[in-house]
Amino acid sequence: MSQNKYIELHRKRCGYRLDYHEKKRKKEGREAHERSKKAKKMIGLKTKLYHKQRHRKEKAGKWEVPLPKVRAQGETEVLKVIRTGKRKKKAWKRMVTKVCFVGDGFTRKPPKYERFIRPMGLRFKKAHVTHPALKATFCLPILGVKKNPSSPLYTTLGVITKGTIIEVNVSELGLVTQGGKVIWGKYAQVTNNPENDGCINAVLLV
Repeated sequence: MSQNKYIELHRKRCGYRLDYHEKKRKKEGREAHERSKKAKKMIGLKTKLYHKQRHRKEKAGKWEVPLPKVRAQGETEVLKVIRTGKRKKKAWKRMVTKVCFVGDGFTRKPPKYERFIRPMGLRFKKAHVTHPALKATFCLPILGVKKNPSSPLYTTLGVITKGTIIEVNVSELGLVTQGGKVIWGKYAQVTNNPENDGCINAVLLV
């Protein structure tokens, strides 16, 4: 049997294969079709177990989330194809059409080589977070995107849609742990469609 994280170790030393990311992206694209094909062919008890596994109640860590099920955002909805080149034949660039969060330490690639374009007008740094116990809303800085239920790709890009779990800075609320330490970051779930409203509304997960 294999020991330790030998694949991760090899990648640290030698890097990825040149076609790794492209193959991974294509595999993820095919996955949905393969899953649906499998679901259509199955019969009997196996089907029940398979569907139960597929549609498990969504939980973010140990918290029960306010919106357990949200409509999945398709790739065509979130990412717009940008055609480039003299004859507009190349179509490998994508522009994010939804609200997104970009950290302070992010450095853009040269525009020519940028695969995912996140427009400045759709970048948000603050969210209106409601504390369910205090029944009060605070405008808090966003620290990062924990999970977008639609796709892991959207999570890495920092796309914020309805149902996304974001991390917010709650230091100004003065929340403390049992040991007396100030709580810095807490998770919140987005409850509105930010691209329509022009602001991010979220509920704190307590």
